[in-house]
Amino acid sequence: GCGDGRIVIEAAKKFGARGVGVDIDPQRIKECLAGAKKAKVEKLVEFRLADATKIDVSSATVLALYLLSESNELLRPRLEKQLKPGTRVVAHDYPVPGWKAKKVVHVRDETGKEHTLFLYIR
Repeated sequence: GCGDGRIVIEAAKKFGARGVGVDIDPQRIKECLAGAKKAKVEKLVEFRLADATKIDVSSATVLALYLLSESNELLRPRLEKQLKPGTRVVAHDYPVPGWKAKKVVHVRDETGKEHTLFLYIR
């Protein structure tokens, strides 16, 4: 799920992007809403209490995934069916099995921990 919402919130804060975060944990959604309010981006973001494997993503232009590879693999058929050509999918730390990344980037977070980002274009 979207966890504490930091990816959606940062995209809104830095780029004015509209975004939707989804998580099955009500506590995480509360954290997301508080974070969006603190960042003053409530009008740009939405957070939904839902199962990410069951939502409609057909209107997405960019999709950020921070799920284990097994979960990405479960989502893959749904994404292949719903995403329009040209939709960008960024998988954080865990690739989407069966898809070939257009670009792979290694970045460090504020603590110095390295993360891998996989960019896919449908």
